[in-house]
Amino acid sequence: MIVLPNVPDSVRAAPVKRPFTLSGGALAALSRFGAQVPVFVESYLRVWAPYRDFWNYEDGCVWTGALALYDATGDRALLDFVHAEVGLRVMPDGRIPGFHPSEFNIDGVQAGRVLEPLWRLTGEARFRAAMDAQFAQLLTHPRTRSGNYWHKNIYPHQVWLDGLYMAQPFQTQYARVTDRPYLFEDTVAQFRFAAGALKDPRTGLYRHGWDESRLERWADPDTGRSSCVWGRAVGWWVMALADVYDLSQGLDAALRAEIAALLLDAATALLSVRSDAGLWYQVADQGARDGNYEEASASLMIAYALMKGARLGVLPRDHGAAGLTALRAACGRFVSPDRLSGVCGVAGLGNTPYRDGSYAYYLSEKITPNDPKGVAALMMALAEGLQI
Repeated sequence: MIVLPNVPDSVRAAPVKRPFTLSGGALAALSRFGAQVPVFVESYLRVWAPYRDFWNYEDGCVWTGALALYDATGDRALLDFVHAEVGLRVMPDGRIPGFHPSEFNIDGVQAGRVLEPLWRLTGEARFRAAMDAQFAQLLTHPRTRSGNYWHKNIYPHQVWLDGLYMAQPFQTQYARVTDRPYLFEDTVAQFRFAAGALKDPRTGLYRHGWDESRLERWADPDTGRSSCVWGRAVGWWVMALADVYDLSQGLDAALRAEIAALLLDAATALLSVRSDAGLWYQVADQGARDGNYEEASASLMIAYALMKGARLGVLPRDHGAAGLTALRAACGRFVSPDRLSGVCGVAGLGNTPYRDGSYAYYLSEKITPNDPKGVAALMMALAEGLQI
């Protein structure tokens, strides 16, 4: 029996953009994490609108989350949602209007992540051709002297944890699809360097960004690292590791073992800074310090990576159990029928007005209900939770 909460007026009155209805099986499965969870997922996807009118990672993350839920539930409505929305943006010849490789924004690569599964599931050649169009950016994307992709053209010589998630799962897919193993070697090399540059050797946790030039005010003049461990940045990092390990099946085993070791190392460090509820904070290593708060997207991203790593056999079972605990706590704390609360809308480094990467800065950023980065992480974590 599926027990759903009363649907609030805010959900009933929302302008429906598409007739989206989850199957009974998906409703029942998602109800395991709270009666409000399937209501929220269904209502969110009914009213979902693109975050921007061009190819962007926020939309790409939502599509990635919906496809993960499709894989876990088999509910065709989820696949149809992604196919319809991405299909509007990919032309018959594989061109992607609104995608501009010459902007050299690493975030713009993330949405390409959905092209390979859409090609595999639908057989439509345009999605395979679009992978080539997406990869064109990485052929000329600027790199640091270490060989890592710049985060963006407006952030030269910088590597942020976010960027590893934006580019490397897609590059790993492309390496496998095109039989170019050297691309996976490059992916692992970029993770290897980022781990050395961004990891705090005292805590085992990772700082948000690194500036090779040491010119940014937020960068330590000796290490180049920013000063804080932003929870969602570490969430991007561990999700990237879990996904790259998964997507690299059939590629070099020794290189995959490196990715697995990095995931175990980061996951173990993260388990030591959980809140009493089993969640993670906005500034992950500062606990209940004045102003700090349990942040939804970081908690869900880390939960996803812990559960997926355990499912793939590269993390211990107790890590997976910790991820499931975090998912259940996040669903109880943050999810209601019409919103996902507790999500930091955005955080970055530098730019104008200047973001100095301090503790006070991360706490100053606005909390944004239903931010797509949080909702995407929720769907991905739910998909993993259903497989435990």
